Amino acid sequence: MKRRQTRKLLIKAFQNAGADKIIGAYLLCFFLMAIPIWLIEPGIHSYADSLWFCFASATSIGFGDCVAVTLIGRLITVVLSIYSIAVIAITTAVITGYFMDLSKLRANESTGQFLYELEHLPELSKEELENLSQRVKDFQKRK
Repeated sequence: MKRRQTRKLLIKAFQNAGADKIIGAYLLCFFLMAIPIWLIEPGIHSYADSLWFCFASATSIGFGDCVAVTLIGRLITVVLSIYSIAVIAITTAVITGYFMDLSKLRANESTGQFLYELEHLPELSKEELENLSQRVKDFQKRK
């Protein structure tokens, strides 16, 4: 399968699961949550520092160079952390489902090719027949 087709299938998997909207909403929320953190927390002096704090909280790294000390800052951090965990779980599930679907698609293509060759057995060359025979033997070994 070509890269372009693979990319399209992955995008479609995200769209079908609604994960594209979830991730979009998450990114918006991430950048918006950085604003009150920046305004409220005394140890965070710029929006960039606030984004860094949100990133460290969202990834559960929590380096400790920036910490929330106010109640509102801590509550925002908790909400952001829980939301981040949920988005990561959804993303992982969508990607896993995508690879399972891709595996099924490849198996169906392989089965279709195999059936086509069986239907046109008299038309196959000796090399193609030997190849088909070897594939059948390989399949039986995997059982």
